[in-house]
Amino acid sequence: MRGSRTIVTVCWSAVGAFAETARPFLSPTNIFAPVSTPAQSIFDLSVFVLEVTALIFVLVFGLLVYAVVRFGKRRTGDGREPAQVYGSSQLELAWTVIPVLIVLILFLASARVIASIQNAARPSNAVEVTVIGHQFWWEYRYPELHIPVSDPAHPTPTYLTLLSADTDHSFWVPRLAGKTDLIPNHPNSMWMDPHETGLFLGQCAQYCGTQHAMMLLRVYVQTRDEFDSWIHQQRQRAQVVDTVSEGQKIFQRTACINCHAVGGTVANGRFGPDLTHLMSRDTIASGAAPNTPANLRHWIQDPNAIKPGSKMPAMGLSDPELNSVTAYLETLR
Repeated sequence: MRGSRTIVTVCWSAVGAFAETARPFLSPTNIFAPVSTPAQSIFDLSVFVLEVTALIFVLVFGLLVYAVVRFGKRRTGDGREPAQVYGSSQLELAWTVIPVLIVLILFLASARVIASIQNAARPSNAVEVTVIGHQFWWEYRYPELHIPVSDPAHPTPTYLTLLSADTDHSFWVPRLAGKTDLIPNHPNSMWMDPHETGLFLGQCAQYCGTQHAMMLLRVYVQTRDEFDSWIHQQRQRAQVVDTVSEGQKIFQRTACINCHAVGGTVANGRFGPDLTHLMSRDTIASGAAPNTPANLRHWIQDPNAIKPGSKMPAMGLSDPELNSVTAYLETLR
């Protein structure tokens, strides 16, 4: 199944006090309110690093203030240069060993978090999703449509296999996990186990071309029943409606079918998003515009007007043809 939105099963468990307290003020991309184990591990590491560096700042700044106050030039002074200290083994040892120890501690803490995320055991009931980055949109494939029961005490994580169809990309949903790069011909992977339902936003975090900033991500975390319902709906083929048959004919005789697929029809392109359930999505052009009939018509007419640099060409359709194709695509739910 291919599409432009990701849905993962929800795991009901307690959410951190910070997230509970701050929820009304949260941005969908707030990195300080993690709701997934990998994101929480990264957040805890960030807090630890911040505490260590804050302690260093306070200590150094305090010593600087003390030196200024204690040894600053005074009007009553005799102007003589203070005693100079040369070759202090104690001082040299201190400013060498202490920074090395601090760096070593931060390194070991970071390595521990990285290892715990990358080497986490993959349970047999994990949801498997393949993510493919394109210029400038995301493709998601669910190789396995069967979703096992998720026990609240044993959450069902979602594992993402990350691929790139063209250049370097980076998959990042701040509240669910850290950044992971997608590199051509080099499969990568990541996982997340959301602790609450909702919509979580992210975007490509690696410059990949003109529309890098508009290569957005929308992750829908749903309850098991809602997820099963979505899976069932996504497995259905497109329904052909006689009233829009003219638009379907135009769609199928133009270059549209070279890039797009519509289940149950001759359209089986693989270069662009699958349109079988186009109108079930909240946005078009990878989040660049809300999915409304007006925006959809404008997108078909002139993709560059909505997303300059888009790889989708304008097909040069007449107004009647444009209206017919738009009406046909509106039935794809």
